[in-house]
Amino acid sequence: MSAVPAGRAPASAAIAGPTVATLWALALLNFFLADARDGLGPFLDAFLTTKGWQPMDLGMLATIGGAIGLAAGVPAGAFADRTRSKRMMIVVPIALITAMSFLCIAWPQQGVVFVTQALAALAGVLIAPALTGITLGVVGPKHFGRQLGKNEAWNHAGNVVLLGGTWGASAWFGLPGVAGLMLITTIAAIMATLAIAPASIDHAAARGLAPSKVDAAAGLDNPDAGAAAQSGPAGSGQPSPAGATPPAPSWRVLAANRPLLLLSVALLLFHFGNAPLARLISQQFALQMQRPFETTAVITMVSQLSALAAALLAQRIIRLDWVRAAAVLAVLSLPLRGVLAYSFSEFAMIYPVQLLDGLGVGLLGILTPFLVERLTRGSGHFNMALAAVMVVQGVGAASSNVVAGYLVTHYGYAMTYLLHGSFALVALAALLPALTGARARP
Repeated sequence: MSAVPAGRAPASAAIAGPTVATLWALALLNFFLADARDGLGPFLDAFLTTKGWQPMDLGMLATIGGAIGLAAGVPAGAFADRTRSKRMMIVVPIALITAMSFLCIAWPQQGVVFVTQALAALAGVLIAPALTGITLGVVGPKHFGRQLGKNEAWNHAGNVVLLGGTWGASAWFGLPGVAGLMLITTIAAIMATLAIAPASIDHAAARGLAPSKVDAAAGLDNPDAGAAAQSGPAGSGQPSPAGATPPAPSWRVLAANRPLLLLSVALLLFHFGNAPLARLISQQFALQMQRPFETTAVITMVSQLSALAAALLAQRIIRLDWVRAAAVLAVLSLPLRGVLAYSFSEFAMIYPVQLLDGLGVGLLGILTPFLVERLTRGSGHFNMALAAVMVVQGVGAASSNVVAGYLVTHYGYAMTYLLHGSFALVALAALLPALTGARARP
């Protein structure tokens, strides 16, 4: 951002608007983040198993990482609302995650792995709210939904391409090939982040302030208020309306937002039902066919390609304001998956089931931040609210595994699919009134 005379902050200095280069940088960031933010990702368990780790130890490692994500999610969102260093909230965690992964490869002892993966999990929590905030700050609320669809399309494309790349690197070069690809994607993601022009990020819009407040924060209504808009209150690092203090994150603001609470409950119930299904299907057919890696690869690839299609479809859905109907259909994909998985035991069943998984979960993944932005517009708490919703959703997903395990043990796979699918019907009871509060706004 260029220097301006003291006491004045022209609008062009405050909000430059996105350039083509910035939008391409955002696209490439989403593409390379598919690999860079996960470190060793799904390969970590397989690698540690070859080093003598037991299932109980691997389960404890996963539990600690999940607990850190749940505990740190809301503070990370609140921090994203207040900081102007959103790009660094992506660059530093990506570099740390990769460094921690390399330490795991070099020293796979329990003490080293637990400490490094705990740090990596903590770093990873910062990336999502920073990326969402940057996206909203770059394109503004009017184009936010469509840009979310583009982000997810690039991310799923990255998942498909880099999944194949990781498989090839592992097959041809072994672990050094996987590490080399990880280093390449990390550098590419960092370069893409730094290529996003700082002046194109409207930090007031990025936290969900109403358009009128954004204009005031940028000094558009009163150029002489520019200095105050740039500095904000002491220590906040945020722009603020002339003569006003930007709102501090407050639980009372979120707790009073009834549609937001209902949306959180709906997502908790949906992900409680949905989370174990793909894993259980993979287990069932791996046992039947004795080909675990091929089975898992097919299941993952079908859902990723389907999610890519959902991301492309979401852009049209948002443009035509079919958001509420699409959210209902996305939730209804879960009971349909449950019925199909219950009714058919042949391997071919995974194709329609995982196709629906990618469409339903993929659409909800895009529509959730879009709906949260609508429900919190003007509050200044967008990133904190989204983080809170994602934490509630994560609680539902994490707590479902124990229930699913009990159901499989006592009633078998087929009945478990049917029962978990039925949770979406309960989720609809909370979703429908939440959607009435998320009508299109100017």
